[in-house]
Amino acid sequence: MDVADFFAGIGGFTEAAEQAGCRVKWAANHFRPAVDNHEINHPTVEHACQDLCQADWGIVPRVDLLCASPACTGYTPARGRDRPHHDAARGTAWAIVDFLEYQRVPAALIENVPAFAKWPLYRAWCFAVHSLGYAISPYISDAADHGVPQNRKRLFIALTRSKHPVQLQLPQRPHVPASSFIDFATGSWSPIVTPKRAVATLRRLENGRRRFGERFLAPYYGRGSGATGRDLARPVGTITTVDRWAVIDGQRMRMMLSTEARDAMGFRRDYVLPKDHKLAMLGLGNAVAPRQAQDYIEALRSAL
Repeated sequence: MDVADFFAGIGGFTEAAEQAGCRVKWAANHFRPAVDNHEINHPTVEHACQDLCQADWGIVPRVDLLCASPACTGYTPARGRDRPHHDAARGTAWAIVDFLEYQRVPAALIENVPAFAKWPLYRAWCFAVHSLGYAISPYISDAADHGVPQNRKRLFIALTRSKHPVQLQLPQRPHVPASSFIDFATGSWSPIVTPKRAVATLRRLENGRRRFGERFLAPYYGRGSGATGRDLARPVGTITTVDRWAVIDGQRMRMMLSTEARDAMGFRRDYVLPKDHKLAMLGLGNAVAPRQAQDYIEALRSAL
């Protein structure tokens, strides 16, 4: 099965397709550092640094499956109520419709945050896709249920040129704990108790210590996991585009390493990340979890 990967980022969908035995022929993203990093890990794929809202679809080779993860920033609740939602990123979903009109691929698999389905124009988007002859099968699943050591709920939409929507048979895999990727022997640690540490932070970490012991994870920035943090015996919470998770070890702490975030996303451990930590976290936070996407690709292929 030949695949095109739109909004490819650092390569989660491409990695999933290749692990599923597919050949990824073309991958595109508008962000040059992401394209360069993708090319390092997938040198046989033809790459394009391209705004897909203005693409010439004639340059895309014929494929059997389109994988696409349009920008989620216009839909995700993570942006907060005071952040603008009506930006150009919301238009990326329409690029998929435009491509499907040009090249009627047999199937497509779209990934986004569950809030995509609450977009006021979601019904119009589905109508446009349906008008092109595609049946629509939406699914929401947690990456942890696919064996990824992270709780990460995502919407996957299977589009098929069939009379009826396909019924995907997805596996239910055992949960993998965060302890599988946290390395207490590395990283830059600092004392927990310092004059600059916020009182609320100290209180949250003390609550976590009482509940989980000396070693656990805590959301240092942003919300989530309540007032105590997370037990290492369960998957970590969602990896975001910026540093969020702190690793606690007795009276010392550090932020999660990008290599640990890579493992939490389910990328293979030899997968090359950008050397710049912020760029690496940006790419990982925006990525598709490969193991989760692989299960969808394999289930979709079996259903066709």
